[in-house]
Amino acid sequence: MEAIKTKTNDTNLEDLMKEIDKGKIQLPDFQRGWVWDDYNIRALIASITNNFPIGVAMFLEYGNPAVKFQYRMIEGAENLKVKPEKLILDGQQRLTAIYLSMYSENPVKTRNDKAKEFERYYYIDIEKALDDDCERIDAIISVPKEKLITKNFGKDIELDLTSAENEYKNKMFPLNIVFDANKTMIWQMGFIAFSENQQIWIKFYNEILSKLPKYQIPVTVLEKDTSKEAVCQVFENVNTGGIKLTAFELVTATFAMDNFQLRADWKLRKKKFNSCDVLKDVSETDFLTACTLLSSSSKNESTTTCKKKDVLNLKLENYKNFAIDLTDGFLDAEKFLNEERIFASRDLPYTTQLIPLSVLCAILKKSSMLDVSNIRKKLRQWYWCGVFGELYGTANETRYVKDVVEVPKWIYGGDLPKTVQDSNFSPMRLTTLQTRNSAAYKGFMALILQNAAKDFISGKAMDFVSYQSENIDIHHIFPQSYCEKNNFDKRKWNSIINKTPLSYKTNRKIGGNAPSKYLKALQSSVSFERFNKLFAITFD
Repeated sequence: MEAIKTKTNDTNLEDLMKEIDKGKIQLPDFQRGWVWDDYNIRALIASITNNFPIGVAMFLEYGNPAVKFQYRMIEGAENLKVKPEKLILDGQQRLTAIYLSMYSENPVKTRNDKAKEFERYYYIDIEKALDDDCERIDAIISVPKEKLITKNFGKDIELDLTSAENEYKNKMFPLNIVFDANKTMIWQMGFIAFSENQQIWIKFYNEILSKLPKYQIPVTVLEKDTSKEAVCQVFENVNTGGIKLTAFELVTATFAMDNFQLRADWKLRKKKFNSCDVLKDVSETDFLTACTLLSSSSKNESTTTCKKKDVLNLKLENYKNFAIDLTDGFLDAEKFLNEERIFASRDLPYTTQLIPLSVLCAILKKSSMLDVSNIRKKLRQWYWCGVFGELYGTANETRYVKDVVEVPKWIYGGDLPKTVQDSNFSPMRLTTLQTRNSAAYKGFMALILQNAAKDFISGKAMDFVSYQSENIDIHHIFPQSYCEKNNFDKRKWNSIINKTPLSYKTNRKIGGNAPSKYLKALQSSVSFERFNKLFAITFD
């Protein structure tokens, strides 16, 4: 990873809030929304009033023409149409919570521990805050936006803070004026005049209130020449507990600067994929990776690429030029896979191989070669070499590029692509194929379906219709309970050698019986001619 230039300094909380309010500090569009609940807000305020550290904030200097992210104000701030000086990479939740509860005049839209949404104002109970035996979080009080806490279904008022006099009376200081010296001074004068207790105010002010505007947060600022790839990596490193930042989120923020809503565009394409069982797990990042691969291959083979940094630098013009062809490429890939008897995403040997397959389908369709018999035969050979060679587990980006460059050359008479050359399958691998976690395991099931597989009872061919209607899945030929009861070697009976596609109904009929028993039972439930045709077995 490239060296990143940073600046680090401690910054007053008051200065940060003012910069946020003026739009000098904003959020990049890829940041998720604010999600903190009432307890977390109170706990954060308690830490600040105790002068405890609350962690580092990280910003990115705005202004690099190569890293143009759409930006937005944090929740609760006025939507100013100004360019930011810095974007928040880490610290959004904390800074937003502070801004809303300790700076904004409006009630905070948050939620309780049961996820029920409500609006709250935050106060600090002066007496509890000065009590050494009281936990500070218990001195941080949140009240409804009406500033009334009631009980007995609203009949009895427990706390009334609807007026300044009631705030003075209950010794409740409103935290959303803490950074406004004039409002604080006015409140102080009113409190002292009302309570005639100057000493408690002086103690509260000296020990707690006066320190809040000067409370400092360590701030690290990434300089503006930081690349998108580095921003993405840094964001992932500092947000290990939150959502993972994908290339799609960064590209979305970049395209938004040109008024193109990538997320909305993707939803339309995803809607088409969701109607296809094989494609329903295709992600937005998969699509961008494939688009980068397709657009770069259209230039010349030396520029064909799809590394993360290349995806992040995908141009909007290229996306618009190739997204439609690529969408068709994915849909054609699904048809190809259906022909190979792969009908659902769970049975797809490699979801990763969908990326080069879809790009190749788009390339071949563009030249009207996708449906040519000999070319489709080569495409099948390449696909199954990838599956049974188990070549798409690691280092996929390099293989994607080789496939997209080499397969079209091979189709037109060139050398074998590396995926075909590298493919190798040992018969000994059969006993180690135990679950559908393996690509080769799923591949064998597809090949069985290809070879005119029929259900044991109905005799129906296992095509797409029966696959859907008969709930066909992979089951043991010698049932698991039978094998366990007879202490057979699990390495053999649980391997692909002892498994076949069966309908749900047939598998239930088989139960835990040995084939010698359930075949006789099946023989009695179907005609003699059909049974012999299916199994070519007779019993004395």
